[in-house]
Amino acid sequence: MIQFEKVNFTYTANPEEMSLRNISLAIKDGECVLLTGPSGCGKSTLLRLLNGLIPEFYDGDMTGKIFIDGTDISEKGIYDFVGKIGTVFQNPRSQFFNVDTTSELAFGCENMAIPEAEILSRMEGTVSAFRIEKLMDRNIFELSGGEKQKIACASIHVLGPDIILLDEPSANLDYEAAENLRQIIQCWKEEGKTILIAEHRINYVWDLADRVVIFEAGRVVHDFEKKEISSFTDEQCRGYKLRSLKRISPQEIAFEKRNRAENRKKNINAEGREGNDFRKEDIRLEGFTYAYKSGENVLNIRKMQIKRAKATAIVGANGAGKTTFLECLCGIRKNKGKMWLDGKEYDSKARLKVIFMVMQDPNHQLFTESVLDEVLISMPEENEERAKQILSQVDLSDFADRHPMSLSGGQKQRVALACAIASECPILLLDEPTSGLDLTHMLEVAEILNQLKKQGRTIITVTHDSEFIEKCCDEVIVYGK
Repeated sequence: MIQFEKVNFTYTANPEEMSLRNISLAIKDGECVLLTGPSGCGKSTLLRLLNGLIPEFYDGDMTGKIFIDGTDISEKGIYDFVGKIGTVFQNPRSQFFNVDTTSELAFGCENMAIPEAEILSRMEGTVSAFRIEKLMDRNIFELSGGEKQKIACASIHVLGPDIILLDEPSANLDYEAAENLRQIIQCWKEEGKTILIAEHRINYVWDLADRVVIFEAGRVVHDFEKKEISSFTDEQCRGYKLRSLKRISPQEIAFEKRNRAENRKKNINAEGREGNDFRKEDIRLEGFTYAYKSGENVLNIRKMQIKRAKATAIVGANGAGKTTFLECLCGIRKNKGKMWLDGKEYDSKARLKVIFMVMQDPNHQLFTESVLDEVLISMPEENEERAKQILSQVDLSDFADRHPMSLSGGQKQRVALACAIASECPILLLDEPTSGLDLTHMLEVAEILNQLKKQGRTIITVTHDSEFIEKCCDEVIVYGK
């Protein structure tokens, strides 16, 4: 059993804000508990207290007691729970120790001095259970975000821990991968594992949870049992500021939008108007190709048209090349092919001046000592008043003086979005902009994008978030190798 007794915690990096407030919570062996609530509400902090990252890697002040199987964990070190507790982080890169995937799966077992034959047997079973045969013997740094998450989950599964902690595990997973993760969690439940899942994307795991604990401002505000959540509706979830329970794939949404568009064209043609919706100001791509040094061709677009002043979602399976497409489009990667905007051709260098990309991992593009400074350096000309307006727009006014690296994953995402708005570039590329965002902030981002469209800015977003697509995307392109 896991037991929290009147636990309070404050990070040294943010002493004015208590991250956990008077938490008393008991979790039975074999329970699957979903922890949810707004970004920065304390979910990840709770997991860090359990796995030992606090105080080993995160400094702060804690009061209260935490027990695992009757043992006060304050009397133990992080290494005392190796093999007992396994954690899958929101950013899988933070837990890798090897360059290739096969070595990563073996690494934890090797450190526990498990015999080679047993390691190989565990790996074989894990690879089969996770269906990741094609990801073996690969360079981890050439994997997509979702593929990295699969390897992170698999590396924990190999260890066979009794307690499994998952921090936003589906943040970068496509619909099918999230469904596969759901099956893995189901297997863990059947094996009697104790599972704590901190999530905003609740639809794939809701009916697997034995309890749903909702946090707000560091407090537990609701603790629902299985019988209470089994009849929950989307309307009730919205009342608790939770994401949708609807499980629908982006591909299904693309199909629906395509049918509606075709019907509109039929109606237009029936009225005798022009049926060709090509516009000179649209973005046009021709012969857009890219291959890795290994020779693998990950981009092969003969022709593509993306509408100006609209939001277009790029959807598809993890590893299909969606992020690579964005990187080529904005000029980060040099590729073959041509791009036209307003009838003018742009090479990769010229694209950098008119396109701003918000990366999947915002840590790659946060450089300064404060959130306000991040926005200021993104502006063509620094304007502090305008920068503060943008921070208010993305609900970050209270964090203007905070160091970006001290923020939660969802808050970092919004800082990067604020920088994109401040750049004044006519084209914005967003790679998984809602990963790690709660309902309130997802809706805020969707509304911001809707406003940017009205201002004439073009949005191209790679996303697995069906709820987000329905709120703000006009077009959906299904991308595949």
